[in-house]
Amino acid sequence: MKYVDEFRDAGLARGLAAAIGREAATGRSYHLMEFCGGHTHAISRYGIPDMLPANVRMIHGPGCPVCVLPVGRIDDAIAIARQPGVILCTYGDVLRVPGSGRVSLLKAKAGGADVRMVLSTMDALRIAEENPGREVVFFAIGFETTTPPTALAIQAAQAKGLANFTVFCNHVLTPSAIQNILESPEVRELGTLPLDGFIGPAHVSVVIGSRPYEYFAEEYRKPVVVAGFEPLDVLQAILMLVRQVNGGRAEVENQFTRAVTRDGNRKAQRLVAEVFEMRRSFEWRGLGTVPYSGLRIKESYAAFDAERRFAVPGRSVPDHKGCECGAILRGVKRPSDCKLFGTVCTPENPMGSCMVSAEGGCAAHYTYGRFRDHQNAGAA
Repeated sequence: MKYVDEFRDAGLARGLAAAIGREAATGRSYHLMEFCGGHTHAISRYGIPDMLPANVRMIHGPGCPVCVLPVGRIDDAIAIARQPGVILCTYGDVLRVPGSGRVSLLKAKAGGADVRMVLSTMDALRIAEENPGREVVFFAIGFETTTPPTALAIQAAQAKGLANFTVFCNHVLTPSAIQNILESPEVRELGTLPLDGFIGPAHVSVVIGSRPYEYFAEEYRKPVVVAGFEPLDVLQAILMLVRQVNGGRAEVENQFTRAVTRDGNRKAQRLVAEVFEMRRSFEWRGLGTVPYSGLRIKESYAAFDAERRFAVPGRSVPDHKGCECGAILRGVKRPSDCKLFGTVCTPENPMGSCMVSAEGGCAAHYTYGRFRDHQNAGAA
């Protein structure tokens, strides 16, 4: 297949769904977690759950970087933005994430803080060049996909001698989160969250390759299929996972061969290794503190580290008591299990991070899946 339309061919999709239906063994269940928020959005958007047999269930993992950002880090960013002379730049979906007291960066902006939405790290760098008398802070967030551009911006700032540019680093690592889920009591001890396999991230894997997932296949006996974002990509990945489970195999397979290799983008990996190092621990919303799961700026680039330049609260802040984002991000609960979902918590008025980003499990289900809940309730 060469063109986007071919990856959305309805006839081919029905054929793949029929093959999944034939090969999914009666009498057993298949619990498959898609880690990436892009997959969560695609699965909901294209109605893939409606095409699967009842014994094949997709579980939404913590694959949205906005969704896993803890409240405390939002509070830290707001504290930086409110300091005199600061311009804080970040991506659009971060602006509405509620921090303590339901205060977001957008509300901080309305209160007088100079908070600006940018489309890339280089936009923030340009703003620093245009405002030499101001401190420009880039609120960096994302998995391995967005980390190389941040590293590139830091190196560019150093080359340009931009002393007024710093980065508030919130980059996190996918493999560490997968291991945390597999080691969690819900999966390993209590068995309340059975996991039979993973759909591996697409864009992340372009950078890190498929090699890092081999550890999970070998150590935890969980098959992983790296997949693209189109509906046929996802359906083919599900079929590949069903076949692995049926055959008792636990291997890493690459469905997304048009973009992903085993070794990934070595140049991007070297760039990240030059600028960043791992933190001993980092807090994830829903997962808690995860060892060696976050990145920080190396000592050699300390002049561009916002956490060294500005005083930040650095507190761990609990979620809203009625919010189930933590359980939803771990796959223990579904969006519809949350009492706030669709009532006080909507994309226009998000109470938790899963409702803010379009790739969040709650936002995707609100947009594409809540009508199915009403239909199922009516049928019952």
